[in-house]
Amino acid sequence: MHYLNTVMPGGTVFRLMAMSLLALVLTGCGINNIPTYDEQVKSAWSQVENQYQRRADLVPNLVETVKGFAEQERETLTAVTEARSKATSIQVDESILNDPEKLQQFQQVQGELSSALSRLMAISERYPDLKSNENFLALQSQLEGTENRIAVARRDFIQAVERYNTEIRTFPGRLWHSFLYSDMELRANFEATTPDAEDAPEVEF
Repeated sequence: MHYLNTVMPGGTVFRLMAMSLLALVLTGCGINNIPTYDEQVKSAWSQVENQYQRRADLVPNLVETVKGFAEQERETLTAVTEARSKATSIQVDESILNDPEKLQQFQQVQGELSSALSRLMAISERYPDLKSNENFLALQSQLEGTENRIAVARRDFIQAVERYNTEIRTFPGRLWHSFLYSDMELRANFEATTPDAEDAPEVEF
């Protein structure tokens, strides 16, 4: 302290100490929670995107494999292809988090693809050769793993949004939101838009 006093006036040292103490107090009061939680929401959403894209990438090979053994199931194959086309036609980026209507549309088409895939996997019961095909078994395993990852990613996203929205609505986050982050709005979250929207396709035989 004696060294500091010889380098700078005492008032400057006091101001630096006061500012450091104030920064420590503000940090402890959660001043950074809202932007931190917002970044967690965005990160969780990226994982949701990644897993849904992973599933979409599996669909063409799955359809082609099933078609090789059950081409007569044309209606189901077409339904899966069309559902995938709708699911991948929606522009998916961070802007969707600020548009509840677009987020609802996104989850609705993903739910439709889940339903179509469930029907596709079910028809394999009628085709023993398909059920034992190595390529089909590999795709089945990948789809099952992806559906599990989708469920985890959705859960993490839901929890991240709930944490962020709760922070904005409760004390002291509500104060920080009013003073510093008023431009950051509540986030929309996933909801069940169809009866089976939350269910992963059944892929176990």
